[in-house]
Amino acid sequence: MEFYTARELRTNTKSIWENLSKDNDVVITNNGKPYALMVGIPEGRFEETVRALRQAKAIAAMDRMRNSASKNGFMSDEEIDEAVSAARKA
Repeated sequence: MEFYTARELRTNTKSIWENLSKDNDVVITNNGKPYALMVGIPEGRFEETVRALRQAKAIAAMDRMRNSASKNGFMSDEEIDEAVSAARKA
């Protein structure tokens, strides 16, 4: 996996495309931090690739929510029922 700055993306586009074809993914950085991931898409596999990326993002979001819940404590079933009842009344 190759890393390029946003400036390099503008000035060395051909080199980035070549590495994308070779390595199948490239990271673009902004102010020294990863900002975007360019992923090569095999011919005829656009939908499959998009679906896989969306699934990976959803799994990562669930992991973040689970970690947050474990740090902040879980609600009991009774607490959930009370919260739902209060929201319905409001």
